[in-house]
Amino acid sequence: MIVATHTAGSGRRLHPLAVRIMHWINAVAMIVMITSGWGIYNDDVIIRGLHFPDFLRLGDWAAWSLNWHFAGMWLLVLNGLTYLVYGIITGRLRERMLPIRIAEVWATIRDTLHFKLAHEDLTVYNAVQKLLYIIVILAGIAQVITGIAIWKPIQFSGLVAVLGGFQTARVIHFAGMTIIFGFLIVHVALALLIPQTLVAMVTGGPRIARSPGQPGRHT
Repeated sequence: MIVATHTAGSGRRLHPLAVRIMHWINAVAMIVMITSGWGIYNDDVIIRGLHFPDFLRLGDWAAWSLNWHFAGMWLLVLNGLTYLVYGIITGRLRERMLPIRIAEVWATIRDTLHFKLAHEDLTVYNAVQKLLYIIVILAGIAQVITGIAIWKPIQFSGLVAVLGGFQTARVIHFAGMTIIFGFLIVHVALALLIPQTLVAMVTGGPRIARSPGQPGRHT
């Protein structure tokens, strides 16, 4: 979900190879986690009357869905940790997602509602994008915590108690999935509306010129 102008330069690519690889691994892992989670959910629904159709589920029945869920979980956790470490070490997270100013958030929402959302700069996230990325990262961390509580409620009984009980942990886990799924829908929609962002995530995008005296941007 990149709204963004680009300045051609001789520096590093907008999306280095490592970022592109981790991005697409995350995409696959999230799809596996969400669709297998729907299969698990159907075995013991949280919202009465809400069932996910078979063609949207990964796994013919709950046990198979659970196996897929564990496979996706390890892939997502390991790749997610790698992404966070990479982002912190290179400064990518700080440079791309901070600061977030409330006035800029409201201004971006206003522009979006008036269909004036700028997308000429591929190197810059607007305030709403920054906020959404941080929310989805926090939601992912919450999914790991609540997932552990649901997976091993006896071994992690203290964690289950902090979360308000097993069923509450399930509800929080379901809410986190909903947030991530909503993010993916918006992310894909914007990628289709602004196709150059999708191309950039495949090719690496334009090269970012380094400012005089600066070490270069990590994106």
